[in-house]
Amino acid sequence: MTSVEEERPRALLAGASRRWVRLLPWGVAFVLCVALLPTTIQVLSVDYGLHGGIASGLAIAQSAPLLLAVVRPLQAWYVIFVADVAGALALLTVDLGERQVWPFPPMEIVGYIGLCLALGLRERRRTLLLVWLATAAANVGLGFAAPDDTTAGSALLTILSGVTLVLAGALRERYEVQRRLAEQETISEAERGRRTLLEERARIARELHDVVAHHMSVITVQADTAAYRIDGLPPDVQEEFTSIAATARESLGEMRRLLGVLRNEEAHGELAPQPGLTRIGQMVEATVRAGVPVEFTPCDADVPEAVGLSAYRIVQEALANVVRHAPGAPTQVSVSVSGSHDGARLTVLVVNGPPPEPPAAPLEEGGTGHGLVGMRERVRIAGGTLDAGPLPDGGFRVAAQLPLTEKDIT
Repeated sequence: MTSVEEERPRALLAGASRRWVRLLPWGVAFVLCVALLPTTIQVLSVDYGLHGGIASGLAIAQSAPLLLAVVRPLQAWYVIFVADVAGALALLTVDLGERQVWPFPPMEIVGYIGLCLALGLRERRRTLLLVWLATAAANVGLGFAAPDDTTAGSALLTILSGVTLVLAGALRERYEVQRRLAEQETISEAERGRRTLLEERARIARELHDVVAHHMSVITVQADTAAYRIDGLPPDVQEEFTSIAATARESLGEMRRLLGVLRNEEAHGELAPQPGLTRIGQMVEATVRAGVPVEFTPCDADVPEAVGLSAYRIVQEALANVVRHAPGAPTQVSVSVSGSHDGARLTVLVVNGPPPEPPAAPLEEGGTGHGLVGMRERVRIAGGTLDAGPLPDGGFRVAAQLPLTEKDIT
């Protein structure tokens, strides 16, 4: 079913966004067909003296396929081309008067030019070249049989058809280039967003690896030294501690091998302790020195390292956005713990007002470069919520809540 629908031909300009543009080819074809059909019959039968039945048949074959040309222009060209040549040969059977156009009367030239326009908007260069060569060859061949007392119109049709095919083909190729460029931009934007998300996930994984590796190392050391720190341990307990230390070392090695692919040679300082709540104050001071007035409400609560790291990165990215997009804007940063012991949450709030003067151009220095994508990903991994958006006064607000208990995270 799908393959049949894909093979079904589409009308000319069917992909246009405006309805009147999609209907334009049908309107032009209808007008040409209605205008040329009676005109051709009248001219061939009255002016040229062709038999009425033959004139009507030729007129139908030369005009009606113009409606087909909206969907299948090449098939319509086969019919009209043969009908035009047959009409030229049929006119040789009558007495042509002086100054009559032969082999193609004016109404046939008009219909053929409309057909060439449809061909140029649909077919490729090779097909268009073959169509023009066939037209030129037919004109040249018929030129040898031209009566002496007629006006030859073969050169006119050859020139006009060639110009029409070239112009219509150029328009079609220009449209195709623009369409493919728009598709590529859409794909690039989606790939850029996906790459940003993957990079931020890799960054989070590297940072959490350092946090977890620290705890695993502590477990290993405590299990290895338990026999020396605690006197009188039974053999089975010592064996249990040895097994715990071995398992911790094995888990730490597996984690390092797994996360090793996420590290790169250009990353620096990733082996250093990851920042937490205690480092937010230093970051705020650096932002103040950069010219952004910041009011900071600190929090001395003891939170898990992963939560503290996420809070630090959220504040870091939010302040970096202030520096880039609203330099000099008054900013408030607060970190607090709310809720009961079972449902305790760390609330991170960064609110900035409008900048004193609109920046000439957004700055790109500082920050992780991943903006709200990184914030949302960190909050999602931590099992929290993020509310970020512009304020009515022209400022911006970032509010994140991170659970402090395993129950909330799961």
